[in-house]
Amino acid sequence: MPASELAHGERRKLEIAMALAMAPRAFLLDEPMAGMGLEGSKALTALLADLKTQAPILLVEHDMDAVFALADRISVLVYGRVIATGSVAEIRANPEVQRAYLGEEA
Repeated sequence: MPASELAHGERRKLEIAMALAMAPRAFLLDEPMAGMGLEGSKALTALLADLKTQAPILLVEHDMDAVFALADRISVLVYGRVIATGSVAEIRANPEVQRAYLGEEA
């Protein structure tokens, strides 16, 4: 099947498979969950969780569920400025992050 006929989520998996064929020492992924529904995002998160055992992943992503599931360390940017860096627990508890990304009041 031509890649142009694949569903969006399947194209993302193909892109990762193509990167894997190059035996990368690291993965640099810019918003891989963009445009995916909940199920596609969950499936890609599971795939990336397996990949992080093979090579480190630098992930730029707005899907906070995916970030929290995958990250060992997180840096949060707002308008190009780092507002927090830490573990998943530290980022979840940070009031500035909550206001900016999680939609919660501190």
